[in-house]
Amino acid sequence: MTTPTVSLISANTYQSRELEQAIPQVLSPLGGIENIVYPGARVLLKPNLLTGKCPEKECITRPELVACVAKMVKDAGGKPFLGDSPAFGSVHGVAKANGYLPLLKALDIPIVEFHGKRYQTASDEFNHLRLSKEAMSADVVINLPKVKSHSQLTLTLGVKNLFGCVPGKMKAWWHMEAGKDSNRFGDMLVETASAIAPDLTLIDGIIGHQGNGPSNGEPRFLGLLGASSDVFALDRALTDILKVNPQQVPTIKASIRQGLCPESLENWQFPQKTPEQLQVKDWKLSDKLYPIDFGAPRVVRSFFKHLYIRWIKEPMKAYSNR
Repeated sequence: MTTPTVSLISANTYQSRELEQAIPQVLSPLGGIENIVYPGARVLLKPNLLTGKCPEKECITRPELVACVAKMVKDAGGKPFLGDSPAFGSVHGVAKANGYLPLLKALDIPIVEFHGKRYQTASDEFNHLRLSKEAMSADVVINLPKVKSHSQLTLTLGVKNLFGCVPGKMKAWWHMEAGKDSNRFGDMLVETASAIAPDLTLIDGIIGHQGNGPSNGEPRFLGLLGASSDVFALDRALTDILKVNPQQVPTIKASIRQGLCPESLENWQFPQKTPEQLQVKDWKLSDKLYPIDFGAPRVVRSFFKHLYIRWIKEPMKAYSNR
């Protein structure tokens, strides 16, 4: 296993001028955006667009950060587009509720709905996965997660963010199929991340979301950005910053078990700041960990609520505004 390189820096604001300095800084040990994006490349920007109902909770990737990355991609000659499969509603609706649209329109960045297709994998455990065609066919995938606590998985970071490349109804199916076993669910999330294989993960840790996440917690200033071409390594480094046992996080436990990430940070390359220098005091986890499968009736209700919002409520609202 090669020694992972994880770039970590302090970053204190979402102001565009400061982000335009901070993001190139955190990417510099990785060769900069030019080492990731090539002219003509179709580049998926995959933020955490969980929900549109509570933008003040800081539970989604901030649009200012995504817009800054999009501009850098365009400057490098790439063709960025934004996509996700939110828990509820359409990606366009959630992006609109969280203030994305003016920034994306100014940069002429399209928003793409994800559609599923069956893909073979190398895993004996999961010999196929239904994943977003748009993510799998992109030339470059830039994963843009948010640092958050999670009431089922302890933390949601880079690996969990790629579960958004699974079409909406398949998420509910996976919660039922694998949710009774946290190890199996973690393995599925790691297998999904391996299949998507993001070229870059840049995590939004300027303001995180602690407590009863992924959306019912509270904002917490952290003042950091992290980047790596290795999503598993970046997630593992974040557990040291937050002082959370990696064995408590099913995605990280699975990545260690599968040999994708060393358990110890010894001999890792931290070319800028180290996790110790950025450690957070008293990061709050969820008050209680809930079953991953939610209980089947809740998952079914969640699934039909998703269909109602996606296919009835939002189209009717759009029609009434015409």
